[in-house]
Amino acid sequence: MSLDAILLAGGRGTRVGGAVKPLFRIHGETLLARAVAAARHAGADRIVVAGPVLDPALPVRWVREEPSYGGPAAGVVSALAELGADEVLVLACYLVDPAAAISALPSIPDDDDGVCLGEGGRAQWLVGRYRTRTLRRAASILPDGGRDAAMRRLLGGLRIAIADAPAALSRDIDTWDDLSVAGGSAVRDPEEKP
Repeated sequence: MSLDAILLAGGRGTRVGGAVKPLFRIHGETLLARAVAAARHAGADRIVVAGPVLDPALPVRWVREEPSYGGPAAGVVSALAELGADEVLVLACYLVDPAAAISALPSIPDDDDGVCLGEGGRAQWLVGRYRTRTLRRAASILPDGGRDAAMRRLLGGLRIAIADAPAALSRDIDTWDDLSVAGGSAVRDPEEKP
């Protein structure tokens, strides 16, 4: 099966005072660059980032939902037109270890529309692999291009297998404390380039 990827990087960063979370660094590399590398390593041919252009040097396509800040479901909907593969990896750009999270994803079971990580039966929709055709069909019935829709609304009607995994695999960076615990850093000077 061919694979593309949608990386979600369009949030407002409200819990970190508006800071640009995809540009936070762990081991000197931005969270966005780590997510791109992990998706490429997993075999993604085309990588589409739903969010503002944060690093023009990255080998990705950039899309933006209209209007901006419509949430992750709207980001997925806006990126789907750029995909051509049989399956799509959907990944938030705020994961501490995106490579480990992707590695924990099994293949999509034959009778299912996708698979995502989860813990105790609770789905982590933003670490998942989905059949592109089915995801497009689900996206086509969302009103307003998915604006302000929960991922559950986009994916909840599909047959999604949940791969039980330790919570650490889907750990993301939402707050300054999360960044500190992960041993990361943030750009302090707004003029500093990623």
